[in-house]
Amino acid sequence: MSKTALIVRHVPREGAAGFLAPIEAAGFRIERIDVADPAFEAVDLCAPDLLIMMGGPMGVYEADIHPWIPLQIEKLAARLEKDRPTLGVCLGSQMIAAALGARVYAGPTFELGFAPVEILRAGLDSPLRHLAEVPVLHWHSDTFDLPASVELLASTAHYQHQAFRRGPNVLALQFHAEMGEDPRFEDWLTHFWADLDIATQCPNMLRKDHDAHGPGAVAAGRAMIGEWLAGLRP
Repeated sequence: MSKTALIVRHVPREGAAGFLAPIEAAGFRIERIDVADPAFEAVDLCAPDLLIMMGGPMGVYEADIHPWIPLQIEKLAARLEKDRPTLGVCLGSQMIAAALGARVYAGPTFELGFAPVEILRAGLDSPLRHLAEVPVLHWHSDTFDLPASVELLASTAHYQHQAFRRGPNVLALQFHAEMGEDPRFEDWLTHFWADLDIATQCPNMLRKDHDAHGPGAVAAGRAMIGEWLAGLRP
């Protein structure tokens, strides 16, 4: 029987993008669900062999606006209790932090654009070593306290907690190493235009950076995810 991977999308324009290739190469049959789908309430997040939670513009602390957030965190906590393979990107990483009991909150600045992350000592001994000195896309203004019993893998000047892992099966990435070749990037620029104003970023410069750094970011991101998947523990 094939292994199943479930991608949870918080908004349709944020999918697994460049990560799809290594996930499929590792033998996973990919399924998707949007949190806005009425069927999401009944989804068992413990069931898939691999869970991937992508990004979104909402904050984990905005449960009054998005009532699915506490439900997702509750389901995710049950999965993490079983140490089932789980990957979180941007909002997905914040969801993992919250499900592990950490506080998620607004950060000091809007981090937006292509820039490398600092790979820490633990990160150099992890799949994140593939990202060393590689500019990747950042697009967030929230952060989280580091959960207990995890290893911090990467940081930036403004956000210390950029990536962490818990053993071989749980990986949380605040940045977007999956983005760099996906045409939806243009949709991000036009739909999330207010973010560009807040971060004082020029869309044309971001397009140039995307063309210059995107392919390298995706190649490094795929190598990272491929190595992580190869090391998963059943």
